[in-house]
Amino acid sequence: MNRTKWLSMMVISALALSACTNGGSKPADPGKAAPAGDDKKPDTVKVWTYPVHGTYEDDLKLLIADFNKANPHIKVEYEMLSWAEGPKKFDVALNAGDPPDLYFHSVSGQYVNTGLALQLDKYITPEIKGDYVPGALELGQIQGKQYGLPLYQFQWAWGGNKRILEEAGIDWKKIQASGWTWSEFQEAAKKMTKKLADGTPQYGLITDGTSLDFIQMLSRNAGMPDVLDKDGKFQWNDDRIVDTLKFMQGMVKEGIMPKESAALAPAKRTEMFYAGQAGIISKAIPYYDVMIQNRNKDIDSGKVKGEKIEFILLPVPHHDKQPAKTTMGGEGYVAFKQKSDKGEQHAKNTFLVMEALSGAKAGNSANELSLPFVRQSQAKEFEGKGKASKVNIDAAQAMAKNIAMPVELSLDVDKAAKMKQFNEQVVKPNFQAVLAGEKTAEQAAEEFKNKGKQMFGQ
Repeated sequence: MNRTKWLSMMVISALALSACTNGGSKPADPGKAAPAGDDKKPDTVKVWTYPVHGTYEDDLKLLIADFNKANPHIKVEYEMLSWAEGPKKFDVALNAGDPPDLYFHSVSGQYVNTGLALQLDKYITPEIKGDYVPGALELGQIQGKQYGLPLYQFQWAWGGNKRILEEAGIDWKKIQASGWTWSEFQEAAKKMTKKLADGTPQYGLITDGTSLDFIQMLSRNAGMPDVLDKDGKFQWNDDRIVDTLKFMQGMVKEGIMPKESAALAPAKRTEMFYAGQAGIISKAIPYYDVMIQNRNKDIDSGKVKGEKIEFILLPVPHHDKQPAKTTMGGEGYVAFKQKSDKGEQHAKNTFLVMEALSGAKAGNSANELSLPFVRQSQAKEFEGKGKASKVNIDAAQAMAKNIAMPVELSLDVDKAAKMKQFNEQVVKPNFQAVLAGEKTAEQAAEEFKNKGKQMFGQ
């Protein structure tokens, strides 16, 4: 799952200032010397990260400053990457055998496969383990071995414009509490699909066709956890994927989604939602609530023109014969060593920095993004400081009960790599072809089945 591209579009307006850095490595304390009487230079731990939220760089500086006071023998250097170019830069460094010591991302079998991901189990104390809420620490594991410390649990959902929902007579409170099926969604979406007074269309749902988030969320809600299940068994080879593709294509044919959906970029999708041209947007995250609150303030002050929106977080609808599933996972710091291994003490120092950037005060990231905390100390530190509206926080918590654990965490690295290849080379072009009407659902499903046999032997 490539969340970085998605989040870049979700928060681009809020993060523009934070993203403007000088592009160079930023020492946390350039002039810090080694402890008195020690002729050795401080051990340098390099961190590559992203503007996780609007003030994340400020958080990072404070966390590093606190760490330096307690650990003057370790020097932390960080670089703030852009969401657009950062992943490419990291891939180049990893392939060259010289990744940073810490990188902000979810854990990946691809990283483990390089032999450079640092296994953390021997460094994690019982106190650290006990601080994590049940199930959260596992979000940083690959096949039961720890490679990362989650900073928060990301959560994918859909989002609605309260005015449009209520004008169509849709009981969004009931949907937040109990979810909805594909049939119930289609009925509601048709009520929101119409021509506006100025002749422009209003769609029931808007999504983009450049990423796989849409089909992944829907397929999970059709009883398929991913292309493979946790045991490595190929899933996209029966009527469940046919039903998913038909559901998507039917929405385009019925006008619930724009005919040009296959070509829509995430930014255009967001623009249309802000303009009141769609009742529901896919995908949305709880942080949308905070972003739209800020946009409403800018409208009030005259900085932005447009209609104010009251955002409603909605669960993804599920297949009529399958249970609801919420796409969630962990993101935080993953540790690496380099081809020129710097030794065990450097590895220990890397973990110390990692823990400092993932502890109680680091919980502000989850707080700012209105996402579930991963540690009890974080929840305690930021209790009552949430920024999203209560109805949406409650909805997010209800959705979290239906978490679909990331399949990749259970797969061996070869299968995880093949699954990523299948998504990029097989799923994406067929998904776009179905949205564009260039292929039928049955034709795309047959392609999935044939390619699945070739790549997975199933």
